[in-house]
Amino acid sequence: MMAEWWPYIVIIVAGWLATDVWRWLGVVAGNRLREDSEALTWVKAVATALVMAVTAKLIVFPSGTLSASPLWLRLAAAGLGFAAFLLAGQRVAVGVGVSLLLLVAGLYGLDVQ
Repeated sequence: MMAEWWPYIVIIVAGWLATDVWRWLGVVAGNRLREDSEALTWVKAVATALVMAVTAKLIVFPSGTLSASPLWLRLAAAGLGFAAFLLAGQRVAVGVGVSLLLLVAGLYGLDVQ
């Protein structure tokens, strides 16, 4: 019985060891950084750039059902969602919700399957 669980236990322990060490090092290093430090500003900039790169890739080179939608619909949904985000006082849920609703309405209206 233990033989069938052994691979899962190894995966869990190895996964924990591989990630948890870096999390604790991040906590230790993060406690020593000032919030306005150059290092933290750089990390925030890199993280933002990575998120925007993934978002742009999803808009310009989508996969699945979204790939059948026209580029103008994806760009309009992203742009109007961003405008809603700003108008709502930078609430992420509003921006994502507006973008999703516009995409769904556009896909339904265009009858994209």
